[in-house]
Amino acid sequence: MATYKEVIKTYSRQLKDITHIPQKEVEILLLSIVKQNVIWLHINYNEQCTCEAELNKLVEKRATHYPIEYITSRASFYGEVFNVQDGVLIPRPETEILVEKAEAILKTIDSPKIIEIGTGSGIISVMLALLIDDISIIAVDINDKALELAKSNAIKHGVEDKITFIKSDLYNEISNDEKFDMCVSNPPYIADNFKLERNVMYEPSNALFGGNRGDELLENIITQTANRNIKYLYCEMGYDQKKPLTKFINQFNIKELEFYEDLAKLDRGFTLEFKQ
Repeated sequence: MATYKEVIKTYSRQLKDITHIPQKEVEILLLSIVKQNVIWLHINYNEQCTCEAELNKLVEKRATHYPIEYITSRASFYGEVFNVQDGVLIPRPETEILVEKAEAILKTIDSPKIIEIGTGSGIISVMLALLIDDISIIAVDINDKALELAKSNAIKHGVEDKITFIKSDLYNEISNDEKFDMCVSNPPYIADNFKLERNVMYEPSNALFGGNRGDELLENIITQTANRNIKYLYCEMGYDQKKPLTKFINQFNIKELEFYEDLAKLDRGFTLEFKQ
């Protein structure tokens, strides 16, 4: 029977064309089986591996470009671990920037109330609930599976009392009497004809594609947020949408508009303040 160290080395070769960190991913898959952490693995590197058959199945699945987050049912975001599952968008590191920017403004508001459009796995709402003590959040999505997952993440992190999850297409099921300080959203913004990388093709298309151009849903969110007299709108967007969105947003009565870049220095989102 091979040791953990030998098994990791062997199976890393199967993932060398799938990921730039094949050994790390094999370790992640292995640890998801034995329910242990990296320290345990380092201590037991030279012990006999008792789960090679199970590891083989997971590596074979990952070798098809199937996302590792779906295999392990977890993803890291903002230093926390979240539940994930197929049928719901996988959290991305660049969304941490959106959370940081929203937090900076919300901390200046007494008992802020926000709405998140398209909550997915709930990472944005849950993180803001963790970061801001007196916040109140309504998080909406059209995907029942996403809403159940988001609820589980709120419970996992102990913030379920701060977040109300509602099935809604944008603001459709939200009363006009509800008042919000901010709308935050990471909506679908990829053009329908854009060719995705193989691993992304396993994720739900309705959480990725935003229309023929890609920014149609963003335009709807901007319009409806303005009509609701919500002061702040913070959104992610596509790297090539700054120019058309600037033109569209300038039709409204705005006080300030800023765009920000992601870790790859690509345009990734905007922060918008409407005049009140």
